[in-house]
Amino acid sequence: MTRTPLSLADVEKLARAAHAAQTDKAGRPYAEHLAAVAHGVATRGGDPDQIAAAWLHDAVEDHALTEEWLDTAALSSRTKAIVRALTKHPGEPPESYARRILTTPGALLVKEADLAHNADPGRLAVLDEDTRKRLTEKYARMRALLGLPA
Repeated sequence: MTRTPLSLADVEKLARAAHAAQTDKAGRPYAEHLAAVAHGVATRGGDPDQIAAAWLHDAVEDHALTEEWLDTAALSSRTKAIVRALTKHPGEPPESYARRILTTPGALLVKEADLAHNADPGRLAVLDEDTRKRLTEKYARMRALLGLPA
């Protein structure tokens, strides 16, 4: 029996609820980042599977939702594959992470939108200098590994 996939509105609601207690490094509600990434995917021409994955891209990694939840969720197999590709594993080398993104159809666009928001100068400006420098270097390295322009 096939279940009807969750609508984008349902995915957004679910992601906001799952991350409700979280804040980003600047102390802002984490859902603002998810919304920015989803918007970035949409404006870059992403399809509904990619937009859904944008809303959920950190859910498993941040333990907001479980891998078991993802396995059984009413989401397309493509959305699930993108979320899995974007989920970093503890101790995983950046090169392995980038390779998984590059070999998963649709994942690169979501990661590009994620990196764009993470590296937004306005977002970084509120962080202390050491954190800002560390994150700027980390994001630049990932962009390079993914073959994205600097």
